[in-house]
This record gives sequence, C-alpha cells and structure tokens, in this order.
Amino acid sequence: MAWFTKVAPGLKVRAETRVKVPEGGLWQRCPDCSEIIYNEEIEKNCQVCPRCLHHFRIGARQRIEMTCDPSSFVEHDADLTAADPLDFRDSKRYRDRIRGVRRSVGENEAIVCGMGRLGGRPISIGAFEFGFLGGSMGSAVGEKVARLFDRATEHRCPAIIFCASGGARMQEGVLSLMQMAKTTGALAQFRRVRQPYLPVLTDPTTGGVAASFAMQGDVCLAEPKALVGFAGPRVIEQTIRQTLPPDFQRSEFLVEHGMVDLIVARPQIPETLGKLIDLLAG
Repeated sequence: MAWFTKVAPGLKVRAETRVKVPEGGLWQRCPDCSEIIYNEEIEKNCQVCPRCLHHFRIGARQRIEMTCDPSSFVEHDADLTAADPLDFRDSKRYRDRIRGVRRSVGENEAIVCGMGRLGGRPISIGAFEFGFLGGSMGSAVGEKVARLFDRATEHRCPAIIFCASGGARMQEGVLSLMQMAKTTGALAQFRRVRQPYLPVLTDPTTGGVAASFAMQGDVCLAEPKALVGFAGPRVIEQTIRQTLPPDFQRSEFLVEHGMVDLIVARPQIPETLGKLIDLLAG
C-alpha cells in the first residue's frame, strides 16, 4: 500500500476526501539528469528532456509524423514480413518470437517505409522501430529499405531514413548479412538520379545497418549523444584490451572525427532536412 493511502489507527477518513491518483504514467524520470518531468511537457518538446536535452527513444511512426507534412505519408510494403528459412530456435522458435513482437509492438517489421512530403516536396522515407527486436535487419527489413531507394529512384525524389538498429538479425544467419549488399546496391542505383540521400542516425545505430546504408548519406545527420558504430564499446574494449574514451562512438565524437556531418536536436530535424533538400535536390 502506498504511503499516501495509509490511515493512522483510530482516524476516520471520509471516502470523498480520498485523492484518486490518475493511472497511465503522468510523470517520468530523465535517465540523464534524474529530474521528474511531466509527460505532457516532454511530448511538447518532441520527447526531449527540457532540462538536460536528453533524447528519449521514440517509435517509427512518431518520427515519420514529426517529419512529413500533415496527412501526406502513405505507407508501402506494410505486409512484407520476415520468414523463417532456417527454422531457427533458441529459447523459443523464431517464428513464435516474431509473432509475439508483432502483437506487443503493433508493427509487422522493424522498419516503416513509404512516400510522403516535406515542405511540399515528395520524399521516400523510412524509420526504424527499435522496439521490434532491437531494430534488427533481416531479409524483410533489407527488402523494404531496397524498395525505399527504388521508389526514390522511380519518383526522382530525396530519400530519408531514420536509423535505429542493433545490427543484423542472427536468426536469419547469412541471409541477414546479405542485406548489407542488397541495400548498398539499391542505394548505388539511386545515386544515378542525383537526388540527396539523408540518413538520420539515432540512438543506437550499430552493426550491419551502420556498416551499410546508414553511413553512406550525402549528409549524415545524428541526434545528440546517439551511439553509432559497428561493434559496441564493450566488445571493442575486450578485443583490443584498452580503455576507450568516455564519449567513444557517440555522435559528438563522430562529428569531431569526420564520420558524421551534423548533430541536430530532434525538434529542429524536419526544418534541417527541408533546408538540405532545398539546397541539394535542385
């Protein structure tokens, strides 16, 4: 029983004086500054802490909604889902795990793709859903990314991808690793129409996604303090037996070392993308 519902012995309390605490989580603690913040305040600031500017992780559809012109997004390949060609099983069967994640997350795969508009211009856009098996890239995700570039090629419009991934999906073995080549090949075809490709690296962007299309943008944007790299810092430290800098693989470190072009706070991302498209798309 919570402390505010306890009643001292012998003290009578009228039922109508009891305060009903609303459910649903009205507050949350920022993991960086430990401030208790009203959820509505965070939502108004695009899921960014107003005290320390910590960027909370958000879903794929929320990112697309924040970026595209109102009511302009049309989803493509929504029914494209992962198969289980290896009949993989660890603690549970892969197909059962996928089925459970679909129910809990409400998405069929780890990326949402489609066509939309930004500042009135058509764009081919995709956003990773990290809640779907850590945004891992399997054969279906790779196919959806390749089709995203194909649509951008067909419509001769810019391509934008919000990346958030833990890497390749081990349950599909080499088939998941093949998606690195497939997506890079589709991006190479897209280059022929001379339209910009603008990836936005969010926390985290790692593994096969980072090693393929995520880092091949004409201008690579990143959110503040996003973890970006191939292997994680712990794996690297264990391999080279050295202590890494505190900010290693964070977006600020990558800007300093020329791997990322620009760090943009989430509320300014749509405006920044729009300006880049005006500058590069012609």
